[in-house]
This record gives sequence, structure tokens and C-alpha cells, in this order.
Amino acid sequence: MSSPELEKFLNENKDKTIVFTNGCFDILHRGHVAYLNEARSLGDALIVGLNSDASVKRLKGESRPINSELDRKFVLENLKAVSFVEIFEEDTPYNLIQKVSPQCLVKGGDWKPEQIVGSDLVLASGGRVLSLNFVDGYSTTKIIEKSGNS
Repeated sequence: MSSPELEKFLNENKDKTIVFTNGCFDILHRGHVAYLNEARSLGDALIVGLNSDASVKRLKGESRPINSELDRKFVLENLKAVSFVEIFEEDTPYNLIQKVSPQCLVKGGDWKPEQIVGSDLVLASGGRVLSLNFVDGYSTTKIIEKSGNS
């Protein structure tokens, strides 16, 4: 189920090249920002599918997320590269990707294109699926570990 705001955004941008990515984006760091900037450079608008708090907990464990979905959404929405953020409840953004029907689907360089959820949908509609540059040394897990050792 998508929000009315997403419906409106898609309608207003139907003639633009839409890039889609997704993630938890729990503690935003340099690697995230570099990745989102690169993603945005591939099209006219960047939609970020954001894992809900419940889905982050299922994927990352009971101690996560550190920041609430609304706080994570606010931070992402205020980055220059990000055009729209949609929170999704499922463990994967498959249904959201189906709704958005982006021309370009991207994930960080630790994902092979064929492993990216929704790649079948995007490729079937003639779009591109890319694994973008991965910025070594940056991860939310490392930040959490470091903060516990200070």
C-alpha cells in the first residue's frame, strides 16, 4: 500500500527518469550520502524506500533501529539528492518497486545486480539495475560498535 503523497509525486513526475533505492539508513554517514548522491546522478528524481521500524527490527535485531522511522525519513528528505521517501513495512521493497516502476534501480556495491530485490521488475520493463560504488570503512554497525567502546 503506497501513500497518497507517493501517488501524487509519481503523477507529477511521470515524464522523468526515476531512480529507486532502499535501505534502513539508521545512522546516516558519509558512505550513505556519497551513495545517495551517486544514485541521484543517474536520473531526474531519486525515490528512497525506507524500512519501517518493525522491518528494521526483523532484519537487524531487537536493538535496532537507533533512530525512529520518522526521524530517519526527515533526515533523508532533507538531503539534496533525495526527491521522495516512502516508508515500507515489508522486509523487502518488492511491492513498492512494483508501484514506483523506476527506470533505474540501485543498491550499494556490496550487492550484485542479480541479487537486488525488484531487479526482475525493472529489467522486464527495460530499465537498468546497478550496483553503485561502496565507500569502504563506513557502516552503521561500525558506528554503533565504536560508540559502545568510547
